[in-house]
Amino acid sequence: MPKWLRNNGLSITMFLLFAISLVGQLYAGHRHHNSDRIEHGRPAVELGEYVRSGHFVEAVFENWESEFLQMAAFVVLTAYLYQKGSPESRHLGGEPDLDKDPRRAKTKESPWPVHRGGLILRLYEHSLSLALFLLFAISFFLHAAGGAKEHNQEQLEHGNPSAVSTLDYMTTSRFWFESFQNWQSEFLSVGVLVVLSVFLRERHSPESKPVANPHYETGG
Repeated sequence: MPKWLRNNGLSITMFLLFAISLVGQLYAGHRHHNSDRIEHGRPAVELGEYVRSGHFVEAVFENWESEFLQMAAFVVLTAYLYQKGSPESRHLGGEPDLDKDPRRAKTKESPWPVHRGGLILRLYEHSLSLALFLLFAISFFLHAAGGAKEHNQEQLEHGNPSAVSTLDYMTTSRFWFESFQNWQSEFLSVGVLVVLSVFLRERHSPESKPVANPHYETGG
């Protein structure tokens, strides 16, 4: 196996699974959407047109939105909160390597923002959560834009030519139902992982404690 493939196998596999799933969603959604249109006496749409439709855009980004929110919240909350016995938690006595001041711990190999210091370093200290929250915000808006487009298309097909803007759609119960529907499942899954990892194990996984370690041991 090539070294670069071994060293990046996790990310490559995850993005490959993502691509396969997205293509599967595209083709399955296209068929479902056309089936619904034909059932209501409307013409089918081509795949290229479906990719730009509110139906597809809304479905994709309402899920991305919840995933990025989940990860951003998890990154921030695990920096300050604890769960005794969970490898997903910081050690109860603190994490010397995580808590040390980067200004005093920098080496020649440290990332350039550490050497630059100032505002650049302040932003870099929180760059992971900032990036995830930015991706959440973008997905949140695109979910609303796709939802507004799909809503307007549905209204037009039912003889109502009045359209709503993306911002107007964000005030509707439908939009927030879709958002909370996804958010609650994401927070539930993380909470379940945090608690189950106290008592259950997965050998070789960094998301689990070593199999022989006691339940009360906290941290990875």
